[in-house]
Amino acid sequence: MFTRLALLFVVVPLVELALLIQIGQVVGIVPTVALVLATGLGGAALARREGIRTLSAIQGELSAGRIPGKELLDGAAILFGGALLLTPGVLTDFVGLSLLLPVSRRWFAGRLRKWFDRQLAQGRIHWSVGGPGAGMWTTGFPGGGGADEGEAPHGLDPRHEIDGHREDR
Repeated sequence: MFTRLALLFVVVPLVELALLIQIGQVVGIVPTVALVLATGLGGAALARREGIRTLSAIQGELSAGRIPGKELLDGAAILFGGALLLTPGVLTDFVGLSLLLPVSRRWFAGRLRKWFDRQLAQGRIHWSVGGPGAGMWTTGFPGGGGADEGEAPHGLDPRHEIDGHREDR
């Protein structure tokens, strides 16, 4: 893990700096700074457009009663791509822009999904659904219709569930 962090926070910025110096020596300092500013501004506009499009797709999936898994992955890629564009450099701008373009974003998302599936299969990632108050039923539970304290709405009873699977009574 330390090696990956060192690569991310030490090696990548050094490579970026070396590339910017090389580009500056070839085309000059003004065009180099203009390139960094143009990729930042263009990337911000693209991130905004793709973010709005993805947010709309998420809302559409939720309205249809479906879980917006693909759309949430797109949103995460757009957010990460936008963050990469904030850092000055050629490599980070290239990766950031490629995360904003739908075609290359799909490729990255497919690779990430395969990696995630492998991690789940190998038991390196554990998935659970819950949050604050998970497993507690109270009055006012959405759709509960007046369930008493400790009583699950619509016949659901957390005492009859094991690891998210219903146990036959």
